[in-house]
Amino acid sequence: MKFQAMCGKAMVMPLFLSGLVVLAGFALPAMAQDEAEGEWIQLFNGEDMDDWTPKFSRQELGVNYKNTFRVEDGILKASYDEWDTFNGEFGHLFYKDSFSHYLLRVEYRFVGEQVEGGPGWAFRNNGLMLHSEPPESMRLEQDFPVSIEVQLLGGDGDNPRSNGNLCSPGTHVVMNGELITQHCYNADAPTYHGDQWVTIEVEVRGNEVIRHILEGEVVLEYNEPQLDDRDGDGNRLLEAGAERMISEGYIAIQAESHPTEFRKIELLPLDEE
Repeated sequence: MKFQAMCGKAMVMPLFLSGLVVLAGFALPAMAQDEAEGEWIQLFNGEDMDDWTPKFSRQELGVNYKNTFRVEDGILKASYDEWDTFNGEFGHLFYKDSFSHYLLRVEYRFVGEQVEGGPGWAFRNNGLMLHSEPPESMRLEQDFPVSIEVQLLGGDGDNPRSNGNLCSPGTHVVMNGELITQHCYNADAPTYHGDQWVTIEVEVRGNEVIRHILEGEVVLEYNEPQLDDRDGDGNRLLEAGAERMISEGYIAIQAESHPTEFRKIELLPLDEE
């Protein structure tokens, strides 16, 4: 069964497809993927956001609230220089297409100060939302899309803080044969302090396996991303006809109250095995 949701008069295209096999093994080095799989797609073209759509909590789809997302000097920014205070207006910027099997590579950094009113946990915090529901299907007040989040975190200059963690708004995953129901799960990854550029890769193979990769090392791996029927939004999608097992979806970056810059967002399609 395919999932379709009504948004106004527009029908949302199918998103969640079934998946079956748990894949064992390890991620190939990025260069091996380059040679074996094909050409990279530049999701961010370095010039504009024409292929991207913003969705902020309590705002209509397409409203770029307070000019938060913008492109300046070849950098895609989540900026807060036009904000006075933050009051829960969590934002996401969605790429136009959905994907299933791919290697995602992102270069990002945190800059400046967190906007006043931002929650403590959102200090130097952003994320890559993968296997996401379509932005058209989100409720007006919804803070986060139902998705798998690869959490991007920066250090405070002194204390250790893991990076490349997993968060699961409206979803669960399986890890080492066990269903993981906690909202966030820390990766075995180093802390990145300051305003340095960081490169993270994510290998996504449908419903089979997802791997978070930092500095060429797999820091987190899990299987069978699936909708959480105990979550209001996850259950809403199930009741609308979505498959429980999530095999594809949209990609988004976040605006959670700390300025973040992206200079590369690229995707390498992978063959389905």
